[in-house]
Amino acid sequence: MFKTIKHRFQVMRAVAFVTFKEWSAYRSHSMVSIFVGPVYFLVQYYIWTSVYSGEPSINGMSLPQMLTYFCATLLVNYLTMDFADWNLQMLIRTGKFITFSLRPVNHMFFALSQKVGHRVLGLLFECIPCFLIFYLVFDINVLPANAFYAVLSIAMAFLMNFFINYSIGMTAFWMVQSSSIRNIFNLCAQVFSGAAIPLVFFPRPLQVASFFLPFQYTAFVPAMVYTGSYTLADITLTIPQVLLLQLLAVIVAGAVCRLLYAVSLKHFTGVGA
Repeated sequence: MFKTIKHRFQVMRAVAFVTFKEWSAYRSHSMVSIFVGPVYFLVQYYIWTSVYSGEPSINGMSLPQMLTYFCATLLVNYLTMDFADWNLQMLIRTGKFITFSLRPVNHMFFALSQKVGHRVLGLLFECIPCFLIFYLVFDINVLPANAFYAVLSIAMAFLMNFFINYSIGMTAFWMVQSSSIRNIFNLCAQVFSGAAIPLVFFPRPLQVASFFLPFQYTAFVPAMVYTGSYTLADITLTIPQVLLLQLLAVIVAGAVCRLLYAVSLKHFTGVGA
């Protein structure tokens, strides 16, 4: 058991390091976020300053809390952003996925290891610089309410994002080209994850539905854990309770993803190989 875990860790470290080196050649692409992130925040700042217009609180969130929330969602996105769906469907469509049937490591674990390396690069060239800009330039309190809880929640959001996107990518085993499904999913994720607008501004039925959808666990939950409080659909949970709920969602998503992977392999025909 210990040897298996040690071996998997070594494989993940090796793949992550190679991915980090590969994408480091394009680090200027990642550094664009240093400008995009603050510009996006400025847009949100002017929008929400106008919306509040003297109101001390709206839907239980004050203006400072709202600004911290959007800073947190941006930072969380830099650490959890995922490309597994696009990469997987390209491998399937071109037939290159067939090479992974000959390797001792399955593609799901390989893709997760790639994401680790890619997001370490995001931490260095996107998250930390933008954190400093928000904290030093905009004077926003972006320090997490509890660093330990925040790291746990972001780590689970990292896994949740991967499981969801990889599952979407696996539709290519049946459809070969899954771009339309990916586009629809990304639109739903943008809206129902809380990245575009906090879920507390949604109608109550949609807030209740969010507990049973995977989206809030990728953005809204880690952002609220980051800020130190969680309320949705008039239900207030402590941070440990929220983390347990998020853990349950990640376990379910991981189990579904693993099951789909086993079923999907039977439909691979090596198109384009």
